[in-house]
Amino acid sequence: MATSGSSYRNGTTKCSPSPLSSSSSSASLRRSGNASLGGSATPSCKHDAGVPGRVRVAVRLRPRSAEELVTDADFADCVELQPELKRLKLRKNNWDSDTYEFDEVLTEFASQKRVYEVVAKPVVESVLDGYNGTVMAYGQTGTGKTYTLGRLGEEDTAARGIMVRAMEDILADLCPATDSVYVSYLQLYMETVQDLLDPSNDSITIMEDPKTGDVSLPGASLVEVTDQRSFVELLRVGEAHRFAANTKMNTESSRSHAILMVHVKKSVKGRDASLSSENGDVAHMVTFKPSIVRKSKLVVVDLAGSERIDKSGSDGHALDEAKSINLSLSALGKCINALAENNSHIPVRDSKLTRLLRDSFGGTARTSLIITIGPSPRHRGETACTIMFGQRAMKVENMLKIKEEFDYKSLSRKLDIQLDKLMAESERQQKAFLDRIEQINKEAQDRISEAEKKYANALEKERLKHQKDLTESTKKLEEQWAANLQKHGDEVRMAGCRDDTHSRTSSREVPTFEEVVKLKRCLQDETLLRQTAEEEVKNLRNQLAESKRLEAVGNSEILKLHKMLEDEAHERQQLEREIEMLQSQLLQLSFEADETSRRLDRGGPSTVLSDLDPQTSQVPHTQMTDARNDDKTSIAKLFEQVGLQKILSLLEAEDADVRIHAVKVVANLAAEESNQEKIVEAGGLTSLLLLLRNSEDETIHRVAAGALANLAMNETNQELIMTQGGIGLLSMIAANAEDPQTLRMVAGAIANLCGNDKLQMKLRSEGGVRALLGMVRCGHPDVLAQVARGIANFAKCESKSSSQGTKTGRSLLIEDGALPWIVQNANNEASPIRRHIELALCHLAQHEVNAKDMISGGALWELVRISRDCSREDIRTLAYHTLSSSPTFLTELKRLRIDY
Repeated sequence: MATSGSSYRNGTTKCSPSPLSSSSSSASLRRSGNASLGGSATPSCKHDAGVPGRVRVAVRLRPRSAEELVTDADFADCVELQPELKRLKLRKNNWDSDTYEFDEVLTEFASQKRVYEVVAKPVVESVLDGYNGTVMAYGQTGTGKTYTLGRLGEEDTAARGIMVRAMEDILADLCPATDSVYVSYLQLYMETVQDLLDPSNDSITIMEDPKTGDVSLPGASLVEVTDQRSFVELLRVGEAHRFAANTKMNTESSRSHAILMVHVKKSVKGRDASLSSENGDVAHMVTFKPSIVRKSKLVVVDLAGSERIDKSGSDGHALDEAKSINLSLSALGKCINALAENNSHIPVRDSKLTRLLRDSFGGTARTSLIITIGPSPRHRGETACTIMFGQRAMKVENMLKIKEEFDYKSLSRKLDIQLDKLMAESERQQKAFLDRIEQINKEAQDRISEAEKKYANALEKERLKHQKDLTESTKKLEEQWAANLQKHGDEVRMAGCRDDTHSRTSSREVPTFEEVVKLKRCLQDETLLRQTAEEEVKNLRNQLAESKRLEAVGNSEILKLHKMLEDEAHERQQLEREIEMLQSQLLQLSFEADETSRRLDRGGPSTVLSDLDPQTSQVPHTQMTDARNDDKTSIAKLFEQVGLQKILSLLEAEDADVRIHAVKVVANLAAEESNQEKIVEAGGLTSLLLLLRNSEDETIHRVAAGALANLAMNETNQELIMTQGGIGLLSMIAANAEDPQTLRMVAGAIANLCGNDKLQMKLRSEGGVRALLGMVRCGHPDVLAQVARGIANFAKCESKSSSQGTKTGRSLLIEDGALPWIVQNANNEASPIRRHIELALCHLAQHEVNAKDMISGGALWELVRISRDCSREDIRTLAYHTLSSSPTFLTELKRLRIDY
């Protein structure tokens, strides 16, 4: 818990031990080895055997508070620090002191950064290397444990605590693509593990691995953290749900142990071979190696402060909380004593706190402990106990083990991706091959068609040409023959008959010879043309042969591609067989995990009872004044002999006396917390509400209301009472009853329900607040005390909801007209009534929207009186801070000329 804003003092020594005490000082000197907390190195050995690592302990001194500066002004500090020697002196008196050595001694001037570097940073570095780590704060209440660990530092970054700085280093070291961080934020309250990130999850079971001894919380929320802002928001939400109370030692004293668990998953190794060949073609499968994943856990524990009842002034439910805190811290001290003395038996099961910290002390985690102390001589005994706790913790040896495993799931995903890539590449190549074959066939057909067409055209052209030449030659010969005939005819006529005959014979022979010569020439030309045509045909046949050769080459390439496809199919089958083997191994691992889970379920711990709401105060057992004065032994004996079901069945008996006796027994049983859950599960709550609804007997109303008041101490039962219409029945009884004892029981039950901030709107809508105010007509002090307690619980829940932003507007109490009665009884003679009314006024005044109504209603004067004259310092301080932080109140005080 963060310390108040007190000024730091200088570190001058007020007294020194005399020479007479040197022997006792040397006898009490504790030595813890040469290694310091800040200089511890991460172990280089990373095998299953582990490496030893002692628990490192640092001590931090808180500066004097404002109150201590006044009350202890004439007294010296009870401790003297020697940080350069890493020593601390605890004064016994003005001339004698004990000297202790620690791994680190931090003065009141040590910064938050210095504290983180020497206490937590070595642990965080070990967590990033795969080891579990724990950072824990121990000390008296009000000495600065929460300030050291959980300070958010939103206004001043230098004030950031260990939690925020550790997450900064973790996020900076991880790779977002392959690594992950998950966070759980829990509290241990009254021996019940509750989820601070999910308030409805208020009963978490602790599970232990029978083989490894690791502790897990399967029901806790696990939120992934990707940036620092979201982590700070998670811390803010968790702190808002953490239980705190006002004691004499601390106005906001933590009533639970807060536990932050940071789960780190870090990948440190990938595949060891390339996936493609040199030319870029996927030719063969490569070998894969599973990635190594380091899973580690950082646990930061903010222990609730140890306290003495006579100093803290705790009473009622706060007393029970203090007892639970001291018992759990005592169990932790016993375990550390046993580990320091190397005892064979370590009592880790005496408390849930020791079960949760099983790995931190004597386990496999690197642990750093910071103990916080105060300088006041009034608390020397608590300071001495804290120092001795740290000295014993320094003797505890842990065996550090790295947390590594193979990431078979990641390997399977990689193989699936590579298989998809190979199949896609194979389909692409096959498609390209088929397209190439089709293109080659098309080109060959086109070339053949073109050659055939060209050959046909050439033949037709040659035929036409030869036919034309033949026709022209024939025509010329005919013309020449006709001319020769005409010429020789004329010669015959001129030469005579004899000569004519001879001439005719000669003329016939000459043209015949010439015609033969010309025909030979034509035949030679035809022969040449035919040879040319044959050569062209031969060329076309060569081109066709070349096309067939290209087709054969294409077929050869097709065969090669088919062979490549067969090889790829064979490699694919091998890959599928490897995947099947991996899947079978994963299935075997999953089966073993299921078997382990079933064995743990059969031998797991029993269900833990739900805890009580911190705002509700127990209705005193003396409320059952009209019940029989049978002792608890007889009630328990009756409960064992008769059974709860038979007792509850008597609530519906026809005889009125039988019903009265039965409801008294149920009321006495409900006074014991261990019986409340059994009564509700057996239907006792429903039977009580039905009895209130149907009965008109005053005694039944009184005793049944007392039983409901006892059951209403549990938050779960409060919701059941509201759901089943219990507030309406209690309001009706409150309106009709006149007996002070009956009204006291009803007021106590409603007061307990007022302490649940989830039920406020429903409580008001069903008339619960008006019924509570209506019971002031009785005027009996006991009734008025319960009414005042209910109003204080309601106002405190409203204050909490307004500060969290879940409620806006004026107070429902002011709207229902409760302010006049509150102001009227603010100075009541009865101490219980006055104390609750003063708290209610302070809570109402904390919100500016109520200021004007409180000024007009006269509450300002009462707040001024409370801030000056209240007997309780915490209430007086709360009233002073409320007035000094409200602009409306300060303006009104200035107008009234009241110096404040």
